[in-house]
Amino acid sequence: MWSREELDRYARHIILPGVGAAGQARLKRGSVLVVGAGGLGVPVLQYLVAAGVGRIGIVEMDKVDPSNLQRQVLYGIQDIGRPKAEVAKERLEALNPHIQMDLYPIRLDSTNALEVLGPYDLVLDCTDNFPSRYLVNDACVLLDKPLVYGAIHQFEGQISVFHYRGGPCYRCLYPTPPKPGTVPNCAEAGVFGVLPGVIGSLMASEALKVLLELGEVLSGKLLLYDGLEPAFRTLHLTRNPACPVCGDKPTVLELQDYEVFCGVEG
Repeated sequence: MWSREELDRYARHIILPGVGAAGQARLKRGSVLVVGAGGLGVPVLQYLVAAGVGRIGIVEMDKVDPSNLQRQVLYGIQDIGRPKAEVAKERLEALNPHIQMDLYPIRLDSTNALEVLGPYDLVLDCTDNFPSRYLVNDACVLLDKPLVYGAIHQFEGQISVFHYRGGPCYRCLYPTPPKPGTVPNCAEAGVFGVLPGVIGSLMASEALKVLLELGEVLSGKLLLYDGLEPAFRTLHLTRNPACPVCGDKPTVLELQDYEVFCGVEG
């Protein structure tokens, strides 16, 4: 099952209490889908690939832009104009050739999300817009898959694990999206270059804990990080029994048009 190169590569995992050879084998059998290969997706992908998660899907349709290079450290000047998914696959295969990587250079929407998410054990939301966050959340609940969520803004970030063993989902925390234009994106508000590395690394850690069934997962909790203080705070969350997606009597039974739902159509 293991090559000599793999045993040497994962040696520091295998000697860890709670991981061992059995845990590393679980990672090898595990599969994750990373939605977004930008600021958050880059550190997430690097650490999950390095850790030996056996199958990793990448959903990303954008191309490398010069403004990405301040924080998306998987890409370089020579990659400008190339598809991010293609470049990511090349770099990640050089990091660990023992991983199966699936590329989805597409726009994830309500017509394809269930099919794309379906084969994977776990989903990581590394997107930067509200329609995608609600889409990924609802798809995970409908498919009964845990979701590792992260978001960044200027000097601050947040992380949680949704729909994990009966825990709350994204809609329990944010029942309705903000009005269009009230929350600026990174292009409008800026983002501290190292912040995606901090939040993305924590997301990767939560993903590995879920796959390994190790430690206390950030389910029912929202971890907030302020890079200027610096400080971490934890808010406790509960599942909303009236949640339209994961509640006791759900009313959202299929995916919808999330551009319309978030008021950003057209």
